[in-house]
Amino acid sequence: MTTKNKLKKGDNVRVITGSNKGTEGTVVSVSRQTNKAIVEGVNLIKKHNKPNAQNPQGGITEKEAPIHISNLSLLTSDGKTTRVGYREVDGVKVRFSKKTDEVI
Repeated sequence: MTTKNKLKKGDNVRVITGSNKGTEGTVVSVSRQTNKAIVEGVNLIKKHNKPNAQNPQGGITEKEAPIHISNLSLLTSDGKTTRVGYREVDGVKVRFSKKTDEVI
């Protein structure tokens, strides 16, 4: 079951709950099926890689893990969190900030 997803690739967001609470980043990708997003520099995990042709040494790499969109809040241009609404402007559906009432 999927819900209405109000975050898009390229949005600046802040983590509002969990172990990464307070960290900010840019959305890299969004999965509509799982309601999760990958945020740049947030929720980093260590991946142990076996040696292969591309990486003969193997080793441990860090990468971003998906985080549920309910744990993210959109940031306005002045750096405050806000909720997202929709309205029609000149026949085009646009997102707007419910706190500052500006079009995103």
